Amino acid sequence: MDGQGSGRSPALRLNPADNVLIALADLPAGMELPGLPCPLPGPVPRGHKIAARAIAAGARVIRYGQIIGAATADIAPGAHVHVHNLGMGPHERDYAFGTDVRPLPAPGDALGFLGYHRADGRVGTRNYLGILTSVNCSGSVARFIAEAVEREGWLADFPNVDGVVPIVHGSGCGMSGSDEGYATLYRTLQGWARNPNFGGILLVGLGCEVMQVPDLIGQGRMRADGNFRYMTIQGTGGTRATIARGVAMLKEMAEVANRAARAPAPASALVVGLQCGGSDGYSGITANPALGHASDLLVARGGTTILSETPEIYGAEHLLTRRAVSRDVGERLVERIRWWEDYTARNGGEINNNPSPGNKKGGLTTILEKSLGAVAKGGTAPLAGVYRFAEPIATRGFVFMDTPGYDPCSVTGQIAGGATLICFTTGRGSVSGYKPVPCIKLATNSEMYARMADDMDINCGDILDGSADIAGKGEAILDLMLRVASGERTRSEALGFGGAEFVPWQIGAVM
Repeated sequence: MDGQGSGRSPALRLNPADNVLIALADLPAGMELPGLPCPLPGPVPRGHKIAARAIAAGARVIRYGQIIGAATADIAPGAHVHVHNLGMGPHERDYAFGTDVRPLPAPGDALGFLGYHRADGRVGTRNYLGILTSVNCSGSVARFIAEAVEREGWLADFPNVDGVVPIVHGSGCGMSGSDEGYATLYRTLQGWARNPNFGGILLVGLGCEVMQVPDLIGQGRMRADGNFRYMTIQGTGGTRATIARGVAMLKEMAEVANRAARAPAPASALVVGLQCGGSDGYSGITANPALGHASDLLVARGGTTILSETPEIYGAEHLLTRRAVSRDVGERLVERIRWWEDYTARNGGEINNNPSPGNKKGGLTTILEKSLGAVAKGGTAPLAGVYRFAEPIATRGFVFMDTPGYDPCSVTGQIAGGATLICFTTGRGSVSGYKPVPCIKLATNSEMYARMADDMDINCGDILDGSADIAGKGEAILDLMLRVASGERTRSEALGFGGAEFVPWQIGAVM
């Protein structure tokens, strides 16, 4: 960021090569900006782009020192640059595998948290009991069981158990039993059953669905600690019998889960999903790079962070392949990009149909621009691995998981992979939570933070006015990560979110 954006200047240039500035407030027509040869010809909303000089039709528009698209018309100096005069245009990507791999500096401390140590060696940040469903048809009964537990009130006798989470979804039947969609749902359900934030899992099926309960439990132990039960509604004798049996099973599992107590764990045991939603023109300037710095701080201490949302790194994936620890890792990321290009094409869509209406209102114009800001969440650490949706994360360090850009679905995959904490940046004000995994919300701008203070955990908007910097904010985010991992509740948890955000990725025909 150069002098055009220092202090409280009304506009910001992010890179000396940029031919656009970013408005830091709603700027009126006629306003004069330093370095521009003429007053603004029209108003520019905050977070939106301003032409720093004349840009000819067809010429590249540069932000972050990278191409974000091409001008679709001649753009005058000071003009508002957005959907009316900026499009995707051609863009080259030099993957240059591994050329930017740089080890992170070793930390001078040994940070840690208080977590739940599990039988498989992982460490949870919460201790919930889960009611996992194999199919939508058992979803209501799972909720009935959780409601019955709450009515009976016996959870109060188990202070180390955080609660009961019914995990319901809209799939599990009306699908092939052998295709990619089936394999993806299978991984997702098994991954959630094994997430270390659960102290026990009750699996409930209907009985006649495609995703059969015996198949789910027949290819390996569902939980290393053995605190697992299962049944089908048809086999148990219907709704009322299933509810009664489910409550009894959960009480037995609560006895076991309650024996777990928080104990010291190193920061290296933490697995954090990196997310953004409701992004705006400030996301790539404030909260995303601050979260990226926090990611680097955690990875330097042996922890694991997961970047995801493949459609939202599209056009910026070359920044990740350059950090790949091997050509194979980089090629796996490119293979996922090619899969998405084919997937969207055969379904009559385009991978570049982002940004969303809310993103555009916040100042983002093309997916290239959005992706460059989104990738900032991944910091600068080497890319140690690339995983398919819901695959178990077996590599420490900074990794990528292939997921859709739809936030609840993306987080569902990260939790299946083993995430025990989510950090979520937002500029428009996304509200969500992800039981059993706590979610920290990071606001990109101070105005939204003040308006939605009950939903936001940290304000990164003060980076814009110079009262905070990215490094300091990253340290504050890491500190909050460790406090939340030790039991401090997030705003989303205090509001009760987490009952509707389990969204497995449905791939393939619904039959």
